[in-house]
Amino acid sequence: MANHNYTEASIKTLSSTEHIRLRPGMYIGRLGSGGHAEDGIYVLLKETIDNAVDEFTMGYGKKIEVDLTERAMRVRDYGRGIPLGKVLECVSVINTGAKYDSETFKKAVGLNGIGQKAVNALSAAYRVQAVRDGQTKVVEFTRGKLKQDHKVARTGERNGTIVEFTPDETLFGADFRFRAEYVEDLLWKYAFLNRGLTLTFNGRPFRSEHGLKDLLEKNLSGDILYPIIHLEGEDIEIAFTHGAHYGEEYYSFVNGQHTTMGGTHQQAFREAVVEVLRNFYKKDYDAADVRQSIIAAVAIRVIEPVFESQTKTKLGSADLGPGGPPIRQFVGTFVQQQLDAWLHRNRETAEALKRKLEENERERKELAGIRSLARERAKKASLHNRKLRDCRLHLGDKDERAEDSTLFIVEGDSASGSLTACRDVQTQAVFALKGKPLNTYGLSKKVIYENEEFHLLQAALNIEEGLDGLRYGRVVIATDADVDGMHIRLLLLSFFLQYFPELIAGGRLFILETPLFRVRNKKETIYCYSETEKQAALAKLGSGAEITRFKGLGEVSAGEFKDFIGEAMRLEPVTLAHLHDSDKLLAFYMGKNTPERQEFIIGNLRVEKDLVEA
Repeated sequence: MANHNYTEASIKTLSSTEHIRLRPGMYIGRLGSGGHAEDGIYVLLKETIDNAVDEFTMGYGKKIEVDLTERAMRVRDYGRGIPLGKVLECVSVINTGAKYDSETFKKAVGLNGIGQKAVNALSAAYRVQAVRDGQTKVVEFTRGKLKQDHKVARTGERNGTIVEFTPDETLFGADFRFRAEYVEDLLWKYAFLNRGLTLTFNGRPFRSEHGLKDLLEKNLSGDILYPIIHLEGEDIEIAFTHGAHYGEEYYSFVNGQHTTMGGTHQQAFREAVVEVLRNFYKKDYDAADVRQSIIAAVAIRVIEPVFESQTKTKLGSADLGPGGPPIRQFVGTFVQQQLDAWLHRNRETAEALKRKLEENERERKELAGIRSLARERAKKASLHNRKLRDCRLHLGDKDERAEDSTLFIVEGDSASGSLTACRDVQTQAVFALKGKPLNTYGLSKKVIYENEEFHLLQAALNIEEGLDGLRYGRVVIATDADVDGMHIRLLLLSFFLQYFPELIAGGRLFILETPLFRVRNKKETIYCYSETEKQAALAKLGSGAEITRFKGLGEVSAGEFKDFIGEAMRLEPVTLAHLHDSDKLLAFYMGKNTPERQEFIIGNLRVEKDLVEA
C-alpha cells in the first residue's frame, strides 16, 4: 500500500522566484520556443517594453531601443530611470513597484508588480541598469538569483532604464528563438497606440502618425470598400472599414495592451456599430449583416483594468474604473455621437457602407436555403463520417490543456491512419481529406455548403458563426512536402484566407513541418528537416549511417509519427504578414492567369538536386 504520510514535512514554502519558475504558466501564459506570437519569450519582451511605454505615457522619453543579439534581448528607454535605491527590489521582490499609486500610473498596463520579476526569474541571465541624474546602478541575476549588486557609480549617460535578458533554455527549450516578424509586429502595435513615440529594433525605426488608421492600413488583407472611418476621443480611439473578405477581424487594446481574446470593450464596439447603423439608415439590419467583412481596431484607457489572466489577453472590467461609467455605455455613447456625425458629414462613404450592408443581407438570404439543405445532408453524412477523429478536450474547456487542442488536416487514409494511431487522444484530432480539395478562389461562401468536404471541415471547426465557437486552439495543415502536397496546402490556405481570415489573424493556423530525411546508426536516430540538418547528422553519426528520404507522410510509421507531433513538433505559423497583399497573391496563384503563372513557376522552380548542390 502506498505511503500517504501527510506531515509538517509535506508543507513547502516557495520563494517568489521558485514559484515563477515552477509555475511559469500562471505568469506568462505559455512557454513555447518562439514559433507562436503568444509564446512566453514575447511576453517577457512585452513586459519589459510596457514599463518603458508607461514612462513615455507619463511624458518622459520619446524613444525606446530594442536590440536582439543571438538570444539576448536589450530594451533601453529614456524615461526617469528606476530610483537607484530600489532597483534590486523592483526587479526581484513581488508586489514592489510604482504602479500601485493610481495617481502616478493612472492607466498603466502592469498593475500587479510581477512583470519584471517574471522576466528575471525566467531568464538564464538578467541585467538591469538605472540611470538618474549622472548616477547609475547595475544589478545582475542568474535564473532569478542575485549574481552581483553593483555600487552606485557616476556616469555620463542619459537618464533611463536598460534591461538585458536571455530567456532560460532549460524552460523554453534548446531551440527557442525570437522571430523578427513577431518582434516587429509587437513594436508596430506600440507605435500605432503611442503617436510621438519612436521604437527601434536593431536600429530600424517604428513610428506612426495616424494611430489606429495606420494599423488597419498595414493589416488589410485586400481592398476596402470605402475609406477607413477614424474616430478619436478622450481615452478612446476607433477605426474601421469593410473589406471584400468574409468574417470579422478585430484589433482591440486596453492601455496599450493588445487584447487578442477581446473582452468587454470589443463586445461593446460590436454592439454599438450595429445599433448606430440601424438608427442612421432607419432599417433593422441583422447584426450579422452589419458585422460581416468588418475590419476594426478599438483602443481604450481604463483605470486599474481587470484582465481575465496574467497575460492580459482579455479584458474583464465592466467599467472604466472605480466610480466610472460602464464600458458598454462609454463605448456605446462615443460611437453613437461620433459615428453618426461622421456619416452625416461623409455622405459618399455612408452610401458605400449602405451598399455593403445590403449586399451582405442579400447573400445571407441566398445562403439560408442552401444552409438548411447542407445541414440535413451533414446530419445523414455524419452518421457515417470517417473524416474526423476527434479529441476529448476542446478550446474553451476548463482544463489547462484545452489551449493545446489541435486539429490536423491530412491528405489520404494512410497519413490519417499513421497520425491517428499515435496522436494524443486528449488534445489531438485528425481530419482526413479525400484527394485535392476544390479551388475556392473567386467563389462565394455558398460553395462551403455545396461542397461536402468543406462543409464537414467547417462543422468540425465550428466556425460557421465566427471564431467564438472555435473548437481547437491550433489548426494544422499536415500535407506532404511534394508538389501534390504543396498544391493541397495552397488550396487550403486559399479556403481559410477567403472565408475565415480571422483564423489566420488570430494566430490559429499552422503548417506542420515534417522531416525530409531519417539518419540513423545502431545507437541513435535523427530526423532532419533540411539538407543542412542531414549533413550535421551525418557528421555526428558517421558517414556509414543509413539515410532514408521520406517521400510522403503515408509511408511514415505510427511510431515515427509520434516524434513529429509530440513535444518536438515543429509548426510554422501562417500569418497575414506573409500574405499581406492576399487578393493579388490569390489571384496570381489560384486564378485563371495560367500562362503568367506557368512562366513564373518554370522560372523559379528548384528541384531537390539543385537544392542539394546549393
